[in-house]
Amino acid sequence: MRLPTPRGPVTAALFERLTRPPHAFDPPSLGVEDDEDLQLALFVCYEVHYQGFEEVDDAWEWEPSLLAARRTLERWFEEGLARAVPPQKNVEPERLCRALTELVAATEGPPLAAFLERRADPEQFREFVVHRSIYHLKEADPHTWAVPRLRGRAKAALVEIQADEYGGGRRERMHSELFRATMRGLGLDDSYGAYLDRVPAITLATVNLMSLFGLHRRRRGALLGHLAVLETTSSLPNLKYGRGLRRLGGDATACRFYDEHVLADAVHEQIAVHDMCGGLAAAEPALTGDILYGAACALALDALFAGYVLDRWTGGSTSLREPSLVAGGP
Repeated sequence: MRLPTPRGPVTAALFERLTRPPHAFDPPSLGVEDDEDLQLALFVCYEVHYQGFEEVDDAWEWEPSLLAARRTLERWFEEGLARAVPPQKNVEPERLCRALTELVAATEGPPLAAFLERRADPEQFREFVVHRSIYHLKEADPHTWAVPRLRGRAKAALVEIQADEYGGGRRERMHSELFRATMRGLGLDDSYGAYLDRVPAITLATVNLMSLFGLHRRRRGALLGHLAVLETTSSLPNLKYGRGLRRLGGDATACRFYDEHVLADAVHEQIAVHDMCGGLAAAEPALTGDILYGAACALALDALFAGYVLDRWTGGSTSLREPSLVAGGP
């Protein structure tokens, strides 16, 4: 993947730095910069810990100046999360599973899955897949950061879930590879990060949230809460996505990604809530509030994403950044 097109002064300055050999620089001073600029800057800071960029020396990964810049952006992001999502109180470990279930049940976001099932046209479904590609082409990686930070029951449960996400050791069954097949079936470019320039800040925020929790040991509880929400809210929407894609002519190969999640996540839901989160709560009761906070953040950002997309579709416009805004964009 190559560095994306800057979206403002922060990304312009940061990307210019990153194309040079690693060196010291001062972190950005943030004022009222645009969310597009800041979410993209944070995404790029995180991405050097994943697949990186062609123009960026791998030695940047642990350069103190880049870490300081990332921390500045993270504080901005965390402050925004705190305004949007109230802190969650600790609960007794034996009540954690029920509290998670109640939190999910009490949150009903915009009906994006129903729209895709029944009303979306081919271009709108393609747009949805473009949005999701920013995460699904590296599916499971952000949550895998938690594996060495856990022990006992919670660790074993997470590994069980992640093993399925990575196809049980078979490349063609990895969820990221199944999603590539979906993209190809829709005539989309399935290369990693191909549509980074086209997705808006809210899409980047949903992925940045996982990296924020994953790359900080202190947020391991929030990361597990986030994953638990993904698993408990996945089966029914993916059933609807699969129906919607078939309605639009998608074949079995293109729909397999969604079909796989209907079955796998029904099992993962129980493992994630009871064994993974329940196991962590039993081992570290002080993290129960953070587990619930991670779950609440996942629900809140997913609702904002769904609302953003539906608002634009029902208003007759695209949910992606217009090609005219992207130099050389698809």
